Amino acid sequence: MKKKILFYCQYHLGMGHLVRSLEILRSLAKDFQVCFVKAGWEVEGFEAPTGVQVVTLPLLLSENRQVKVADSSQDLEEVKQIRINKLLQVFEEFQPDCLITEGYPFNKHQFEFEAIPLLERIKATGRKTKVVSSLRDIVMAKHYDNREAVTDKICNLMNQYFDLLLVHSDPKFHNLAESFSRIKEIQSLIKYTGYVAQSPSENPLLTDEDLATLNLNKPTILVTIGGGQLGHELLESILEASPFISKSLPHQIIAFAGPFFPAEKFLKLQETAANQTNLTLRKYTANLIPYMEKAELSISLCGYNTTMNILRTGVNSMIFPSNKDWEQKIRAEKLEKLGLTEIIHPGDLNPESLSQKIIANLNKRGFVNTCEPIELQGAQKTSSLLQEFLENAVVAV
Repeated sequence: MKKKILFYCQYHLGMGHLVRSLEILRSLAKDFQVCFVKAGWEVEGFEAPTGVQVVTLPLLLSENRQVKVADSSQDLEEVKQIRINKLLQVFEEFQPDCLITEGYPFNKHQFEFEAIPLLERIKATGRKTKVVSSLRDIVMAKHYDNREAVTDKICNLMNQYFDLLLVHSDPKFHNLAESFSRIKEIQSLIKYTGYVAQSPSENPLLTDEDLATLNLNKPTILVTIGGGQLGHELLESILEASPFISKSLPHQIIAFAGPFFPAEKFLKLQETAANQTNLTLRKYTANLIPYMEKAELSISLCGYNTTMNILRTGVNSMIFPSNKDWEQKIRAEKLEKLGLTEIIHPGDLNPESLSQKIIANLNKRGFVNTCEPIELQGAQKTSSLLQEFLENAVVAV
């Protein structure tokens, strides 16, 4: 029988953690029996793979590292207890061989009111269930007033409850020690999986709207800002720059605001876009890779999943790292240094300056990539590492 994996993912600031988790689940589902416990806004088009059992916890929001109810009529403590009970119930019924916590304990500490009871339950059973942390490439990039205390806490939690840390990065590009200096204090086994990148589907489930947009018979510039909480200034500048671009380029701009982009603000942008013949503005798509494969230029933020899509497709790109998410700045600077992208700085967002920068990018000679390839098979490697780990209890270092 296949071994069982309980995958616990709390995504509260966007959909990056969800998208990466779903890609990992696609690989895990081939080799394991998987139960996916998720907590966050529902996003149409982002469903778990066939065969994966899905359990959704009642929604809680996060603000300033504190949780709050999504519905003001609810009692916070009651919702928290419901979530704890449900998480423990799923564990008892599913009886997993392995628990994977997405991000925790390196982040999401505001949700440990439910994570700790689950980890304590596992500990009380003699740790028959192996516990694994699934972690992105860059952590703790922004300033922390209590950085040492937070780092102490992370090390203690890893050493107390976790058997394995899977880092979804290529250490040739970014080593965890660069953003977490006390990695040697972690006693758990640490393995790098490579980056988790979405695999282009041979038969993507494109909507009629996707097909209509992709069939536009013009060279395209793709503009995306991830989930839509960040990067508003980039999207607004693109809309203002599009008339300047239309005078010099025959390109159609296809822009996506993201599923969490504020509705009222999106309506105003639609009004601005309505009179611009070279611009198509949509809320979001669940099938971004076909757009990147079509585009002559991708303009985006530098979140984990968008960056991996850029690297996977090899699209010519310009990146605006959000100043509210410091991991993006680190990632973008490394990519530009390797010649894999061009950074858009805040001072470039003047519509005329931005249009000139875009035109110059498209008119320049293509860059020949001579750097060593970045490992993008992180989802597949995650599954193979877990197979070996669970079969042998320890993976050879």
